Amino acid sequence: MANSAQAKKRARQSENNRVRNAGQRSKLRTFIKKVIAAVESGDVEQAKTAYATVVPVIDSAVNKGLLHKNKAARNKSRLNTRVRAMA
Repeated sequence: MANSAQAKKRARQSENNRVRNAGQRSKLRTFIKKVIAAVESGDVEQAKTAYATVVPVIDSAVNKGLLHKNKAARNKSRLNTRVRAMA
């Protein structure tokens, strides 16, 4: 356990950051699943709107340090490929 005041504060901050990051990561995964579900259901319009909503969520995850920029680009590319294959 942390003994110094500095270590105790860092432990508190780490816990707060962990909880915040977990929520944001869950939100990101939920939006990605919505795109995949729309693609699998065959609804082109719903898939396009879901993709349009997930792109800013992915970009904000990069800015917050949750995702690496290359992984974000790969996710967006793969989702876009699946959406465009429907049309």
